Amino acid sequence: MILKQIHTEPDPYAPYLLSQGIQAGNLVFISGQAGYDEDGKIVEGGFLAQGRRAFKNLERALKSGGLEFGNIAKVTIFVTDMGNFADVVTLRREFFSAPYPADSIIEVKALYTPEALIEIEAIAVANA
Repeated sequence: MILKQIHTEPDPYAPYLLSQGIQAGNLVFISGQAGYDEDGKIVEGGFLAQGRRAFKNLERALKSGGLEFGNIAKVTIFVTDMGNFADVVTLRREFFSAPYPADSIIEVKALYTPEALIEIEAIAVANA
């Protein structure tokens, strides 16, 4: 099987030897997307601002692979405080539509930087 790398420009993951995504057959695995801006800095404004930016970064990675939100079969959302669960539902309502993807929401002690409050990874299906 040939793996196809998905990357964006600029690619904030390149220095860390990560791919924005990898396509294996018709499955596309998108790396965790946090609420960072074009300069790689976490956006200000709290959980919803970071969450909206993380979803926009997810959309950007999907588009780089020729996909959109409707291609997503499964997301995993990592949060540093499960107290933000209602805001996660708000974000899902803003960015997804039926049939909604399968989802796991996991509280973690920390993400890659102390400022990050949310990170989203996805598995999508190409040619669905």
